[in-house]
Amino acid sequence: MKLCIVTPKVIKGDGQGRANYEIVWEAIRRGHQVTLLANKVDDELQNHELVKWIDSPTQKLPTALLREIAFLIWSTLWLQKNRSKFDLVQVYGSVTWAIGDINTAQFVHHAWLNSPLHISKVRGGMYGAYQWFYSTVNSYIEKRAFQKAKISIAVSQRVKEELITIGVPQERIQVIFNGVDTSEFVPGTTKRQQWNLPEEVTLALFAGDIRLNRKNLDQVLKALVEVPNLHLAVVGDTKRSPYLQLAASLGLSNRVHFLGYRQDLPEIMKAVDMFVFPSRYEPFGMVVTEAMATGVPVITASTTGAAEVIDEESGVVICDPEDTKSLAEAMKKLQMNPELRKNMGEAARFVAQKHTWQSKAKLYVDLFENLLNHENESLNSCQYQEQEQLIKTIPFANS
Repeated sequence: MKLCIVTPKVIKGDGQGRANYEIVWEAIRRGHQVTLLANKVDDELQNHELVKWIDSPTQKLPTALLREIAFLIWSTLWLQKNRSKFDLVQVYGSVTWAIGDINTAQFVHHAWLNSPLHISKVRGGMYGAYQWFYSTVNSYIEKRAFQKAKISIAVSQRVKEELITIGVPQERIQVIFNGVDTSEFVPGTTKRQQWNLPEEVTLALFAGDIRLNRKNLDQVLKALVEVPNLHLAVVGDTKRSPYLQLAASLGLSNRVHFLGYRQDLPEIMKAVDMFVFPSRYEPFGMVVTEAMATGVPVITASTTGAAEVIDEESGVVICDPEDTKSLAEAMKKLQMNPELRKNMGEAARFVAQKHTWQSKAKLYVDLFENLLNHENESLNSCQYQEQEQLIKTIPFANS
């Protein structure tokens, strides 16, 4: 099979990029040839004989919207010239105007744009207007892309429902959860002092983009007020974040520890007692399953796609991300019960081991092969029927 994947990143240390990375490795393990239209590709893949990287010239543009539009135009023009060389094309959402055979939905801009919590509805000015325009452009492009694809892959049931809302037929949608690296995120212990975190306290962790309201750190801080003695470590870029000031205004400066953007999250997770992530809108939320793989009990919300893999033994799922009382009760329950934290963490690790990246990559490549085989069978059947009709027109052929 000659496969083309169109996506900005194919690297190990990124959410969507990691999914691409594992799919490519699984494809080349099976002997398939893979061409990548991307901005960034893992060094090992660049040098593999079965991989060809077509480097995008768009990554130096100043804003995300300009980079994405330029990537879309570039990839569309390239595929118009080269599409016939490939058996199958996989794309991601709105990355190209060209039609992909398989389109994976890691995020549905239409759903986020229509959320009452969309940035444009809670922040005014130029920034709010930019975010509205950004989501609107992506929503328009992705709607066409998903509707035209032969198969759309949703990373959760939640995303599947959102695809149906924008007109994608249910029978053309398959759900494949995102995976987790159970060899990188592993149970263990580590000293907190390397991050200047207090040792002799119960410590929760929040990790995500804390510049915007979508991840819901504000409700976590408000709930923390109701849970005395519980400390919270926060991983995320603090530049232009409003939450340092919010923590101070709530009297939490001594209990909330902002660590900034970090690349050592697997080690930080070993140092905490629970993970709290009640995102307001999260198609999946790989950070949740990463905490589970580390053996850390998790508290999340039903609005987070990863909640679909959690059972009562492996975590706590609150129904409403705005329900501060339920969030505080869950945090307090885990704070007060070390044995519950231990048992829930062990159960979480067990669940995570069912969702490795390798297992997800196999599902993707199986789908690619099955789709291609089905099309070949259909083509052969059509050719056979055409031959039968042709034979009937030949004199004496049926005598």
